[in-house]
Formats: sequence, structure tokens, C-alpha cells
Amino acid sequence: MTEPVCPYFGTCGGCSCQHISYDIQLENKRKIVRDITGIEEIKVFSDQPFGYRNRMDFIFHPKGVGFRKNGKWNQIIDIEQCPISNPALNKLLLEVRSFFKQVDACDMRKRSGTFKYAIIRTPGHSSSISFVLNEDSSRCTEATEQVELFAKKTSAENIMVTYLPADKDDSTSTEFYVVKGGELLKETFCGKTFYYHIQGFFQNNSAMAEKMHEYVHDLLKQYPTSNAHLLDVYAGVGTFGIINASLFKDVTVIESFAPAVEVAKKNREENNAANVLAKVLDAKQLKKLRLQKPLYVITDPPRTGMHMDAIDEMVEKEAEVIIYISCNPQQLKKELPRFTGYRLKSAALFDFFPQTNHMEIVVELVRNKENSIV
Repeated sequence: MTEPVCPYFGTCGGCSCQHISYDIQLENKRKIVRDITGIEEIKVFSDQPFGYRNRMDFIFHPKGVGFRKNGKWNQIIDIEQCPISNPALNKLLLEVRSFFKQVDACDMRKRSGTFKYAIIRTPGHSSSISFVLNEDSSRCTEATEQVELFAKKTSAENIMVTYLPADKDDSTSTEFYVVKGGELLKETFCGKTFYYHIQGFFQNNSAMAEKMHEYVHDLLKQYPTSNAHLLDVYAGVGTFGIINASLFKDVTVIESFAPAVEVAKKNREENNAANVLAKVLDAKQLKKLRLQKPLYVITDPPRTGMHMDAIDEMVEKEAEVIIYISCNPQQLKKELPRFTGYRLKSAALFDFFPQTNHMEIVVELVRNKENSIV
């Protein structure tokens, strides 16, 4: 046991493990991965236990911003600083709090009010704040004007206003207005530059993302891939496919969210990855792809896991190696038995989310000629 660093610990609905020493947190997570995979030697990768997050979604309340109260989604705890957020993010949080001292905050139960969220992002090369507003509010225009005034004072490079209906508890929308800067952020992994949308998904821990990309690259380097094809599934803006493109004859990255694919194409050009093809396609429709052999796969699905049709098709296509990146251990446990004809060669834990129960797991599945079941 240890003394929690955060004064909001236990009240805030975020961190759940600050009372546990970090070494024990890592050991507990290692045991979870071992139990799921059956592999004794789990590689463990970690970095800073605090000050690591480059994205936080703050909720507006009448006198500022905060997080949901532990166990009570409709109550907001006022937050001055967040110990797991990086220094740049906490600086922008202070700027938001100093400017928006009294706001017309949206009440989700009453479906009234204007300001919903302040989404702050501070990756290595840029920063942004997306102000999510209730588009049904009669004060929406006034709120937008407040954000425009804030944009002139803040050190954030990019400011956006995002409009959503009162009854939608989300932070992304196709209805948005760029107040300052642009709509894309920039990050660098493994010497390559990647752009992604301010509203889009991207890893929240830059240091750990770098380590994970290096690890996956090293895994693939051990195989004879120079005349092989790489399929990057649930690809987002194409990070895995582009980073590993030099190892393969050609690469196909697929993603169901069309705007992300457009950015993936931009990232392909930015990194001179001419052998990468980016396509809009849902993973469950893998049958539509004509892929040459030998085939290698990287799959990085959301917390809901992979679509069963996608797993079945990977097995059917006889991919030589499948690198599965999972952010949901229990979902991974459910899905591993479906990879019939594959053996689990290795597993690694990446602690993207210290002070919480969450983690990323990378498993290496290799096709077994004897058709054994994982």
C-alpha cells in the first residue's frame, strides 16, 4: 500500500490503483496476462507512473471543469490538476479554468445548458482543445463567441468547437468549427510522422506507444517478410502498417472510419511509404480483399474486440503470423480459442495506463502446420 498522490483519489471516477505501489500494479497486470495466455514469461514494458496522459476529456460544470464522481455519473468533481496528465495538458487545463470560471454547463438529465466537454490533447508536437457544445441550446452562438475569445489568449495551438445534440453524451461529431489552427494533430513514432484528427482516436500515452511500435517492428523483423504482404486491420491512420512497410513487399491498411483513411493516405505520403494501400473497409468484410501469400497480419481492435468474421477470415487466409494488440484482456481471452491452427508464441504487457486497471497486451500468434488449437 502507498499514499495516493492525487487529492481526488477515491472521489474521482478515474484512477483506481493509486493506493497500490507501482511495482505491485505491474505484477498484478502481469499475472492477468499470464492467466489469459498461459505463457509464463511475460515481457513487461512500462514508463512514467504519473504525468503520462496526453488526452483528457473534462466535463463542464457551472464553475469550471472536472471528472465524474466515482459511482455517480451525473455528479462532477471539480479538478484543478490531474497527476496522470502530462505537464502541457495540466497547463492548458489551468488556462481553461482561468477563463471559463462561470459557464452555462449542460445538464444531461435536464438536457439543457450549453457547454458539455473540453477535450484537451497534448501529444509531442502539437496541442488542441475541442469544446463540445449542445447544439440545441439557445446560447450556442454566445458560447461559440466565448471560445473565440479564449482562442486569442490560450497557448493551445488548435481550437475547435464541436456541436452535438443535448441527448448525445459523446465528444465527436461531423459538425465542427475550427476556431484556431487546424483540425489535425501530429505525433512521431519510430522516426516517422503521423497526423490524426483532433476528434479521432490515438494512443494517449506517447512514450508507451513508441515502445509498443518498436516491439511489434522487432517481432516482424525475425520473419522472412521481404516478399510477403502485411494486412493492418482496425488501422486508424495507418501507424502500424506504415512503420512496418519497409519490411514487406506491400501493405494494406483497412479502417471503417473514412476520415481516418484519408489521413492514413496523407501519412503514407508524408513517410514515402509508396507500397502502402489504405482502404475504407469494415474488418468483418475481409472476404472482399484479395490478399497474396505469404500473409502477415497486425490487428488492433477497440475494446469490443474483433468481429468473429474477421477472425475466421484471417484463419481461412492462413496468415503466417498474427500480431494482436488488445486493450481488453477479458475480450482477448474469449477470442484466442477462435484462432484455430495457431500457437501462441509470445505475449507482452504494455502499461499504457498506470494507476488504473487498464493495459495493452501484444500477443504473437504463429500458424501451426499441425493445426493445433491455441
